Amino acid sequence: MCLLINKNKITSCKIKTACGVILFFILISNFSHAQQTLIELLETNNTKSVAYISVETLAMPKTKAMILDTREPIEYAISHIKDAICVGYDNFDLKSVTNKIPNKTQPIVVYCSLGIRSETIAERLKKAGYKNVKNLYGGIFEWKNKNFKLYNSKGGTTDSIHTFSEEWGKWLKKGIKVYPKNIRK
Repeated sequence: MCLLINKNKITSCKIKTACGVILFFILISNFSHAQQTLIELLETNNTKSVAYISVETLAMPKTKAMILDTREPIEYAISHIKDAICVGYDNFDLKSVTNKIPNKTQPIVVYCSLGIRSETIAERLKKAGYKNVKNLYGGIFEWKNKNFKLYNSKGGTTDSIHTFSEEWGKWLKKGIKVYPKNIRK
């Protein structure tokens, strides 16, 4: 509550109150954005046109699928899921995939950092006639968050993961975050 002392004091008090209210709403909106769940993120950014597969299911020995990494080659070089084939995103070449996987019924799992870019590539594969394409739920981040092994370009295991951006990096809870700005080209 403001005490009415003089005109300048009233104005100052109203400005402070207005700023406090605005700051409160900014903090609340940032807090709720920070508290967004992976489910909410994927529901916001994906169309659900491609079925998900969990990291636990993919990691099971009985799951026989071609694994396609839809991140960029620099991301793949830092770490990827064992035996994954880098197909990229920006320069994705459908013909390259059809040459490597001519069987349109072959089970395929696509992944990226979180499962957003990979849905786009999976849709392209489905449109090209592939019948058994799934999107890895939570992508490579969820894979690492669940303590599954990753491999670098030399074939050794690694804990490093390219985060795509600092904003997306918040979803990686385990491992070593490699931010794009820290990579020497």
